[in-house]
Amino acid sequence: MKRFATIVFVFAISCCLRAQVVDTTVCEILKNPQSFNGKIVRVKASAVAAFDQFVVKGGDCGVKVNDLWLSYPEGIKAKAGPAMMVRVQPARNFAGEIAAIQRTPVELDKNNKDFKQFDSLLAANYNKSGGMCLGCNRYEVTATLVGRLDGVESATLRRNDAGKITGFGGFGHMNAYSARLVLQSVSDVSSKEIDYSKTLSVTKNDTVPDSSGTDPLDSVRKAAASTPAGNSAGQQFKRAIDAFGKDGDHNSGVVILDGNANTAAAKDEMKGTADSLDGLLFICTFNSSRTYGESKARALVFAGENVANLRNPLPGAANAELYDLEMRAWVTTVLDAFASHQKTLTLPGGYLIVNSAWPPADMNKNVDDAIDGFLTIEELVRR
Repeated sequence: MKRFATIVFVFAISCCLRAQVVDTTVCEILKNPQSFNGKIVRVKASAVAAFDQFVVKGGDCGVKVNDLWLSYPEGIKAKAGPAMMVRVQPARNFAGEIAAIQRTPVELDKNNKDFKQFDSLLAANYNKSGGMCLGCNRYEVTATLVGRLDGVESATLRRNDAGKITGFGGFGHMNAYSARLVLQSVSDVSSKEIDYSKTLSVTKNDTVPDSSGTDPLDSVRKAAASTPAGNSAGQQFKRAIDAFGKDGDHNSGVVILDGNANTAAAKDEMKGTADSLDGLLFICTFNSSRTYGESKARALVFAGENVANLRNPLPGAANAELYDLEMRAWVTTVLDAFASHQKTLTLPGGYLIVNSAWPPADMNKNVDDAIDGFLTIEELVRR
């Protein structure tokens, strides 16, 4: 009888645990992310690992950022993740208080065949010859995903009247995502290969300059130093590079890492271990298997522009949304590409944002239209 009671008790507990999984959608979560905070959810959706994205896509959910940031549990060594990412963290000497955050650990079986397939598909790069395709992913992957949902009321970095960051919120790139899914299990995996054929017809004869053996950051610093003082486009590019501080400056607060920013680490939600002049750390992580040589130089300029706009917003832009921040960062990257005599530059999904064959009269409009299409259709961010 006692053994029977034990079996019944265990069965009851397992039923309760199963009942705790909430079936929902990305859009339902994004309506009120904080209401899902700490819950185990199950969603069927598409995921991508692109340039500055490692996300579960929501379609048009009617919000500014229509994705969940995707993370693996801390300690999981896997292949998929964004090509680069900028994250803001309070420095050790940050003047404000940072509340301790307790999160229930999530376990993921990295040897599970469905997860291995999911991770491998997301990690596959588009690598056909023809120009530079920056952080371009080969597949969009659909699956049923179960994991812990971390949600905040607002992903906005809080600022005082002077525009200085005084509080933190959000996950992933630019701390811009109001919800993060920390993966526990995956099933029903399928994939769709992304069509780059239209872009390839333009870029097939383009070659990327060989910059092996050079330090990309050193290269862009030298380029910025030679920028003419009266050239507004050049000054925009210089501002992005100056965000990294001078060579050997260990107190700039900008940390450049080589790695894969694909896990939810508890230490990332606490104060960092280094000081900075304004109490802020900007962690710029570059996946060396996806950004290297000239592509890393473009990625550094993109990251520097984002750091500059987060740390020292331009007049009237202290509360700029992700769309506007990304638009300016891509425009600066385009300026860098032209200055480097690059003929073409393509973004994930096949968006051509640099084409030296465009007529000069159409250049600005073509660049703006291509970046807007990329941001609204591929990255699902809105004005």
